[in-house]
Amino acid sequence: MLKRIALGLVVAVAALLLFALTRPDSFRVERRTVIQAEAARIQPLIADFHRWADWSPWEKLDPAMRRDFGGPASGAGATYAWQGNKDVGSGRMAIREATPLRVAIQLDFIEPFEGHNLTEFTLTPQAGGTEVLWAMSGPMPYVSKLMSVFVSMDTLIGKDFEKGLAQMKAAAEAR
Repeated sequence: MLKRIALGLVVAVAALLLFALTRPDSFRVERRTVIQAEAARIQPLIADFHRWADWSPWEKLDPAMRRDFGGPASGAGATYAWQGNKDVGSGRMAIREATPLRVAIQLDFIEPFEGHNLTEFTLTPQAGGTEVLWAMSGPMPYVSKLMSVFVSMDTLIGKDFEKGLAQMKAAAEAR
């Protein structure tokens, strides 16, 4: 009887590990909102890492977080590295492209898990404001595929994007 239970467990674990191999090789998470402000008022909140404290959902999770800014004050080439508690981990961002309607950022996580992703903000002017699309995409190595069997990247990150966009909206509309 014990052998059957053990064999059943081995088969179940093997099936789970094989199923994880079928998961996609990449992910994309995105959220959007409309902000009652011109793109010219919103873009600097994104393209200047010093201003992320006004809206980023992660900035207040560790009051003692160490922040290091490099490169130009804003726009392409600006960098932001952080090191904090278990809630924020550590990593680095670098703005790869900054136009009036798009900001693309290379996002490299170091801890708690290594990850190399692209984050994009796209601003689309429309009557009465600007639609802001916040997207993150990247590869799904095997460990991430295995984790995605239980919880999706969308579930892990989506709520943070929603909170960040709500705070960005409040910051942009208050000025």
